[in-house]
Amino acid sequence: MISLFGDLAQGHGDAIDGPVLSTIMAALGVRPEASRVALHRLRNDGWLQSRKVGRISQHSLTAQGRAESAAASPRIYAAPPDLSEPWQMVLTEENGRETDKNLRAGGFVSVTPRVYIGPMGSTAPKGSLALQGEAPPDWLRRAAEPVALEAEYDALLSALMAVEQQMARTSQMNALDIAVLRCLIVHNWRRLVLKHPALPGGLMRRDWAGYQCHLRVDGLLRRYPRPALQDLAAASAVA
Repeated sequence: MISLFGDLAQGHGDAIDGPVLSTIMAALGVRPEASRVALHRLRNDGWLQSRKVGRISQHSLTAQGRAESAAASPRIYAAPPDLSEPWQMVLTEENGRETDKNLRAGGFVSVTPRVYIGPMGSTAPKGSLALQGEAPPDWLRRAAEPVALEAEYDALLSALMAVEQQMARTSQMNALDIAVLRCLIVHNWRRLVLKHPALPGGLMRRDWAGYQCHLRVDGLLRRYPRPALQDLAAASAVA
């Protein structure tokens, strides 16, 4: 549901009518009771708010929900990186927990103790040695990849390739169909890409599943732009 609101109704004043939300969640295979529980929980957690407009409930992100969604959006919707994008290697004097925490917060990845690689624009800690990266060997590219997510990226890539094949055979999609498709893509992409630092393009293997997923996510979201909320309401009314 957070993926849905973050994609369709992130702007100030954007709201999704209750019947529209119910139709979308049903199309996603979510049971009505599960949707009600999710709404209740997200309201209690300060993510969503609801109000009555006549006989219809309207649901929207709170200021906190919009802020959280906006913070994640640049990563979720970023264009695939240029594979020649510059990177740097940082060598630290010690392998302290605080140093490691600060480097990871800056987008660096540890490849061996005291050796980190990351974006060229990130600031290296005081006292460390920063070296501009050249064309990295394949083993270093692999060391930068989030190994723990390898199987999940492989599964997502297979799913996205299947979606591409299905979409090539699909002639017409209304606003509701597109909203459901986008929600599935965004949700499954965000749950992986937000779990690890953004790797500079210069450190990526072209055939890495994470990069190939990024290419397909970007292509599908561009091919099927975000539908207007009024178009969703119209499509939901005849669904």
